[in-house]
Amino acid sequence: MKIARAETFHAAPRWLFIRIETDDGVVGWGEPIIEGRAATVEAAVQELCEYLIGKDPSRINDLWQTLYRGGFYRGGPVLMSAIAGIDQALWDIKGKALGVPVHELLGGRVRDRMKTYRWVGGDRPADIIEQVKTLKELGYDTFKFNGTEEFRPLDSTRAVDAAVEKVAEIRAAFGHSIDFGIDFHGRVGMPMAKVLLRELEPLRPLFVEEPVLPEQCEYYPQLAAATSIPLAAGERMYSRFDFKRVFERGGLAIVQPDLSHAGGITECVRIAAMAEAHDVALAPHCPLGPVALAACLQVDFVAWNAVLQEQSIGIHYNHNGADLLDYVLNKDDFACIDGSIGVLPGPGLGVEIDEQRLRAAAADPPHWRNPVWRHADGSIAEW
Repeated sequence: MKIARAETFHAAPRWLFIRIETDDGVVGWGEPIIEGRAATVEAAVQELCEYLIGKDPSRINDLWQTLYRGGFYRGGPVLMSAIAGIDQALWDIKGKALGVPVHELLGGRVRDRMKTYRWVGGDRPADIIEQVKTLKELGYDTFKFNGTEEFRPLDSTRAVDAAVEKVAEIRAAFGHSIDFGIDFHGRVGMPMAKVLLRELEPLRPLFVEEPVLPEQCEYYPQLAAATSIPLAAGERMYSRFDFKRVFERGGLAIVQPDLSHAGGITECVRIAAMAEAHDVALAPHCPLGPVALAACLQVDFVAWNAVLQEQSIGIHYNHNGADLLDYVLNKDDFACIDGSIGVLPGPGLGVEIDEQRLRAAAADPPHWRNPVWRHADGSIAEW
């Protein structure tokens, strides 16, 4: 069996897919994407696919190392996201060729279902409580929302109070019948992160995500020492080498590698094992599409330290033309029961793509960009 061809599809709402086909007709799907930079990653995917044509797709480790080491310059969001989608597709091919799910190829599952959480609110959330009420009725009890809007390096007590009051209202409305993570989204600098964490601590969030930008990861230990709130990060770390430096310093309770950014299944299984060795939990980042989620679940089912899985059903980004399962034929396999997804039974990644619908969507892809925010003084703010 040899790799015969590869195609990419850019489709709503902001997703990029790769379809790799072998000479005997086995098709694997992957999701290589940087949100808002689909064309950039697509170009990288097309360049990297030159290494694949005519090769044996079952030699995933060798192909991964070729893609990673073969070009001298390596790492970073663009190249690692391109590799991630290709890697997902190769695992999909291997599982389909052998007739087993990917988690069986990785040693077999350690759990029967994976707990997920739902995003509520948007970039500037205003109706979180109503959204939580609706989702609780569907069986969800764990949520995540953005903690702040623009936040200056040294901000006012009014800004701090506004952020804390929003969280206090949610806790007052639901008591401890729900859990929630708060995403700082890298919008908060170190001086204000310490203040916010202290003020939020009595409200007992499940975790705070990206308390500071990943470029400031040296502050994770200081922040962790100053709060009892578990700290989470990792969506903007792209390889085990990025995570190695964080594990060495300490400070994180949860790591959140993205299976479409951090080198795919091959790399994220390694990151999960590194995290377990440092007594750190795993909660893969995934505000993306169905192939990315399927890849995450394959890792979740073999990683003992996996605790939560993000998924994008109804997320505010998906209001631009497609929701999580719109390009999926086997929707029932992704059913959330009491907030958890069971083992995907199909071979490979376990997702059956509606290729006809995807091709139609790719004929007119969106031009999604994240918003550019500015502070009141006109300076650029972190989104």
